[in-house]
Amino acid sequence: MLVASVYANLAQPLWNLPGGRQQRHELLRDTLARETFEETGLHARVRELLYVSESYDGELRFTNFTFRIEADGEPRPPDRGTDHVVDVAWVPIGELEARIAVPVVRDPLLAYLRGENRDRYTGYPDAGITIQWPECTK
Repeated sequence: MLVASVYANLAQPLWNLPGGRQQRHELLRDTLARETFEETGLHARVRELLYVSESYDGELRFTNFTFRIEADGEPRPPDRGTDHVVDVAWVPIGELEARIAVPVVRDPLLAYLRGENRDRYTGYPDAGITIQWPECTK
């Protein structure tokens, strides 16, 4: 499942895995369940950690923990006035490469799915993209 998000500095929405910022005193599994619900309306059952990837956008460091989840039902994007997500879709594996434009998101996912990321870690000294994040109100 992917979500399409809009950002002020980008002309087109970016497709990505559901996710977001961890709140104070929140465990990663709880963050994943909350963010999945906020962005897709689905209740995630968090399973195992698949891989970790990190990247830098200038001095700003991003660390992504990608988990396998299970969820039932049909996803729906949140109310447009409350989130940056504008679309949600179950995407076949064969379409991921074309749908996800950002290499630091796409490449670790595809490597994992192909069985090529045996150490389950990928690092990028330069993210290759700058995203202007919405104000964090949480």
